[in-house]
Amino acid sequence: METTVKSFNQLSNAELYEIMRLRSEVFVVEQNCVYQDLDNKDQKAIHVLGKMNEELVGYVRIFKPGDYFENVAIGRVVVPKSQRRFGYGKLIMQSALKVVENEFPKIPIELSAQTYLIKFYKELGFKTKGEEYLEDGIPHILMVKKED
Repeated sequence: METTVKSFNQLSNAELYEIMRLRSEVFVVEQNCVYQDLDNKDQKAIHVLGKMNEELVGYVRIFKPGDYFENVAIGRVVVPKSQRRFGYGKLIMQSALKVVENEFPKIPIELSAQTYLIKFYKELGFKTKGEEYLEDGIPHILMVKKED
């Protein structure tokens, strides 16, 4: 998988469309969740795109401290259903973690994980924090990496 890291303004129209299409495909259609994905936060995010043979197979957005959570935040981690068996989720997260380490060293990373993915994020060094909560009708839990 080849990864690209871009700010919002560096994304081409085609890349932005591809990202929004994938997020809608998974978070709205597949998960049957009606919510406002276009949340006016993408403009502040660092976007990590993972591609295989010109196809978007993984995506993550990263926020500097204070732009989403108090610490660095990772969100909208997504892999198309047809591509999940190849380990692209782990690869795109590893790429995102490298970006965070380079851009924001030694700052804790927070994410709001769908609870069925706790094991996945624990394997990447995250720990649960607090109680489960509903976000857009889906069970989530706060997870933190490098917490003091």
